[in-house]
Amino acid sequence: MTQRFKQLETAAQGTREATRDLLDAARWNDAGLIPAIAQQHDSGEVLMMAWMNRAALEETLATGRVCYWSRSRGKPWRKGESSGQVQQLVTAHLDCDGDTLLLGVDQQGPACHTGRRSCFYVALGADTAHVDSAPLVDPHELYGER
Repeated sequence: MTQRFKQLETAAQGTREATRDLLDAARWNDAGLIPAIAQQHDSGEVLMMAWMNRAALEETLATGRVCYWSRSRGKPWRKGESSGQVQQLVTAHLDCDGDTLLLGVDQQGPACHTGRRSCFYVALGADTAHVDSAPLVDPHELYGER
């Protein structure tokens, strides 16, 4: 944990810091990325986890449209750019260690590339796991043939 986040542990509610300074103090991984959890702002439903680099986070904060970093494509991934399933930013929070983001979003349609509302659809039990939700949309309709 950086000193800046340590100081925030005892900060009074309403304390203000420059976003730039907190992003400087955030704990980006060796690839310059930070995990970002997207949660539907009004229901609390956890939709997905993706990665952001600083440029993607700054774009998201500036535009209100969520942009992640695609590790597989090595470029910005503006959620909904090809599928139309856009995420609008409502809130953004860093956790107490400055190493994870929680994004409150307004999700348009499914969040998952499988066509499901959430990427978290495989429920684990002690002995078995099961798929607990069906796709809302056929992924081929979202993306065409992959």
